[in-house]
Amino acid sequence: MDWLYVLMPIVGVKVFWPGLVILGLGVGIIGGFFGMGGAWMVTPGLNILGFPMAFAIGTDIAHMSGKSLISTMRHAKFGNVDYKLGSVMVLGTVCGVECGSRIVMWLERMGSVALYVRYGYMILLTVIAWVVFSDVRQKQKKDQEARAAGRSVEALSTGLEWHKKLQQLNIPPIVYFPKSGVRCSVWLPVTIALFTGLLAGFLGIGGGLICMPALIYLVGCPTHVAVGTDLFGVMISGLYGAATYSYKGRVDLVAVFIMLVGAAVGAQIGTVATKYVKGYAIRVYFGLAVVGCGISVLLKLLGAAYLPVKPALDVAATILILGLVTALSLFILLNFLKGVAEERKARKEAYAHV
Repeated sequence: MDWLYVLMPIVGVKVFWPGLVILGLGVGIIGGFFGMGGAWMVTPGLNILGFPMAFAIGTDIAHMSGKSLISTMRHAKFGNVDYKLGSVMVLGTVCGVECGSRIVMWLERMGSVALYVRYGYMILLTVIAWVVFSDVRQKQKKDQEARAAGRSVEALSTGLEWHKKLQQLNIPPIVYFPKSGVRCSVWLPVTIALFTGLLAGFLGIGGGLICMPALIYLVGCPTHVAVGTDLFGVMISGLYGAATYSYKGRVDLVAVFIMLVGAAVGAQIGTVATKYVKGYAIRVYFGLAVVGCGISVLLKLLGAAYLPVKPALDVAATILILGLVTALSLFILLNFLKGVAEERKARKEAYAHV
């Protein structure tokens, strides 16, 4: 079965190449659907497949930048990108990415990068899963109270409403973003961008895992605009991150190209699928994906702590991360095909009545 493994020339390890194809195609679909580079799955995935953590981060960011460019172009056609908001956040993101990458290089010299990055992932994924499901629970509670009182449920009702308080911060300059319908202090998106950029450089997540929820819950963007705007920011930060990690010698271009072949197709499917799934449904599926990814990272941590069971836990982590990517991709693909079929049927019926 040697033909299933290919040598990564820069990393110096042999990798199961079908795993790279699955990651590229699947994360392309998932990233386009959730509005993220999908790096929150690729970095742990590459590490599980055998990449040292620093190389997993650098290779992931390089792959993410190309895929996010494809997804951004598609979202732009749907009018889902707030370029003004995205441009304001770019400077903070780039500064954060550089700081995060320097921390990774320092930890690598100390020999502790894998441990700290995995712990960082566990904390981050736990917090995000809690926020997403708390939001969904709050929305369900509000909708139930509205029905009990005999009121109609608001189509745009939300659960967590932190953005309403944050938008009241009158720290000049105050900027209006018409595409998102948001008016706030410019320092709000800049601060969020700096923090997400720092996490992007440190965890190799491109900032999307944090930025998409932050745009929804802290800035107040509609879900579909948050998806497109986030991908625009991920594209910019990813290009910079790819450049700085390449300069540091932590990017394997062979793995990047293998993943991009699948990602180029997957990103198109995932982006178009957002037309056929409601905003809060996207948030629920996103939360489930975060939980699954967190479990795979936990298995890797347990394997490092209990060496006798490490091989079994590593295999379980590999199966879980690839299975999660495959399952989510199939689910999104089915929604895409179903939506396209219904759209064509509606068009035929409309033409029949003309």
